[in-house]
Amino acid sequence: MPRAALLVFDSLGLGGAADAEAFGDAGADTLGHLAQACALGRGNRAGLRAGPLRIPHLEALGLGLASEASTGRLAPGLARAATPRALWGFARERSRGKDTPSGHWEIAGAPLEGEWGYFAPTVPFLPADVRAALIARGEVPGLVGDRHGSGIEIIEHFGAEHVATGKPIVYTSVDSVLQIAAHEETFGLERLYDLCRLARELCNPLNIGRVIARPFVGDAEKGFVRTPRRQDFSIPSPAGNLLDIAAGQGRAVVSIGKIGDIFGHRNTGVEIKRGDDMGHFDALLEALRTLPDGGLVFANFVDLDSEHGHRRDIAGYAAGLERLDARLPELEAMLRPGDLCALSADHGNDPTWRGADHTRENAPVLVWGPGVAGGPIGARDSFADIGASLARHLRLPATKTGTPFL
Repeated sequence: MPRAALLVFDSLGLGGAADAEAFGDAGADTLGHLAQACALGRGNRAGLRAGPLRIPHLEALGLGLASEASTGRLAPGLARAATPRALWGFARERSRGKDTPSGHWEIAGAPLEGEWGYFAPTVPFLPADVRAALIARGEVPGLVGDRHGSGIEIIEHFGAEHVATGKPIVYTSVDSVLQIAAHEETFGLERLYDLCRLARELCNPLNIGRVIARPFVGDAEKGFVRTPRRQDFSIPSPAGNLLDIAAGQGRAVVSIGKIGDIFGHRNTGVEIKRGDDMGHFDALLEALRTLPDGGLVFANFVDLDSEHGHRRDIAGYAAGLERLDARLPELEAMLRPGDLCALSADHGNDPTWRGADHTRENAPVLVWGPGVAGGPIGARDSFADIGASLARHLRLPATKTGTPFL
């Protein structure tokens, strides 16, 4: 019985989204602008990387072709594969969002129904009743922050005040999200998680997609640093996705990285979290080593987004993508006859773009494995076509939505 691995390179958008203007993102192109910036020397950093973007394995699968098909141009620094080894194309997001949950849910074949709620672009942004309940029921002396902002800058600005007062830091972005940051040692990690569970309850009537716990360590003198013990508390994903179907059929499921959090730990099987993308790639290989016939591995690689995209860090993004590219041969060596790999993204996060938020973009679709003949699959009208195709490959019932291309 065949097996499958679904890889999400978080934020690796291909530009070109037809409705990007409605999100303020017309012209954004994560991969294309990254490659162009590296070709111009803007991706150089001493001791990290230099020169053009080097992703030969992704290009051999057809990533350059998919980028060109999505945007109508081949960005400087990207190569066309003469004989791509993967089925290649791009997909448009049907959900009204440019965030992690809506992207992943749609990839898995059951898109967001309706629209997210969002916080007002004001200071403070929390509604008065939510703020009061969070303070009283969370038994905290107050809140600091309470504004839109980038997580790194928010913690740098309010970290010392938080440590001195015990007031947790709350902030949001253009996404449907409430983030709560607190010092692991002075505030306590489990106390932060409990506060976020309460915030999740309070945000449900507002249809806020995620509440995120953002633990950090350090001090004002040496600086504050976020730790890998982030945890997301999401609204339950729509039923009928690939994970639901696989688990319902008794198949083995392994979820790596943020997948468990994104899908509310429903039918996510064995969940593995490591400290960074390289640790998650190790976990992917370990899972494939023992995954039984008919099994599914679903992995998210978040560092491109969280560590580099939001910080508009061109060199870091390029180096991170190059590290992932360099490990693809290890993945291919683990594949058995009948196995299938699919690679996509949940949204964009153009490191050359203004601001610090996600960008509304099309996503790559690369599908390969032993015996798969490479070729174009065109423009897909929904990310859900990926989940639908994997369900067909695994001989499972159809996902809630999506048109298979296999």
